[in-house]
Amino acid sequence: MANLDLSGRRALVTGGAQGLGEGMAVALAAAGAKVLVGDLQDDLGAKVVESLGDGHAFTHLDVTDDAGWAGAVQTAVDQLGGLDIVVNNAGVEITSLFADLDPGAARKQLEVNLLGTALGIKHAFRTMRPGGAAGNGGVVINVASVAATIAFPGIGVYSATKSGVDRLTRVAAMESGQLGYGVRVNCIYPGLVPTAMGAGLANDVAAIGLFPSAEDAVAAVVGQTPSGRLGEVTDMADAVVFLASDAARFINGAGLPVDGGMGM
Repeated sequence: MANLDLSGRRALVTGGAQGLGEGMAVALAAAGAKVLVGDLQDDLGAKVVESLGDGHAFTHLDVTDDAGWAGAVQTAVDQLGGLDIVVNNAGVEITSLFADLDPGAARKQLEVNLLGTALGIKHAFRTMRPGGAAGNGGVVINVASVAATIAFPGIGVYSATKSGVDRLTRVAAMESGQLGYGVRVNCIYPGLVPTAMGAGLANDVAAIGLFPSAEDAVAAVVGQTPSGRLGEVTDMADAVVFLASDAARFINGAGLPVDGGMGM
């Protein structure tokens, strides 16, 4: 039986300076991978890398910037010795009722969540496919959301972008297979986790009048979750390690709910 050992593999995690991304970087490193943390937050990212120990690295990365992606994957090859795993985790959520939709806020979510993920797939493929700078195939794991599978009020554009991440995942998996790239592509659907983003969402949906308080919003989520609790960062990070490992070697083009059953 295959195990979850990632020794000898090199991973790039976007949005890795805090929240889910930091947890994913920590878990991948604990499983034996060398990790490149990509983020806009240089100070926080450097602290995460320092906590991981020797052999890991940080790169400044705006996931909406094509040239930035090219530099990031080259940094992985140069500093880690290759690239086997890309985790497209960076994302933003801006709460809004449709009646109050701000086009600028909508574009930001579309660019970071959708374009950023698409560019991550692009540069993972170009680096990992035969003839690429790494060239040994690999794994791409995209971070969607339970919001892609339920109709939760106040997060319409965010939900749409995360549904789009699901579609990007499946088409990318098919392209990789048809073109012989040797790259598996999957996504996860995290449930609500009390990170800065998750806490912000609870506060925001209360502020726009959907719930009496943030606590009521959280209670509503827990009430819709058969497992009876919010998610934890480690729940999401462990799922990423699994999908990156040989234990998931025949899982491709799939979406894995890590939501305690909320989205079923």
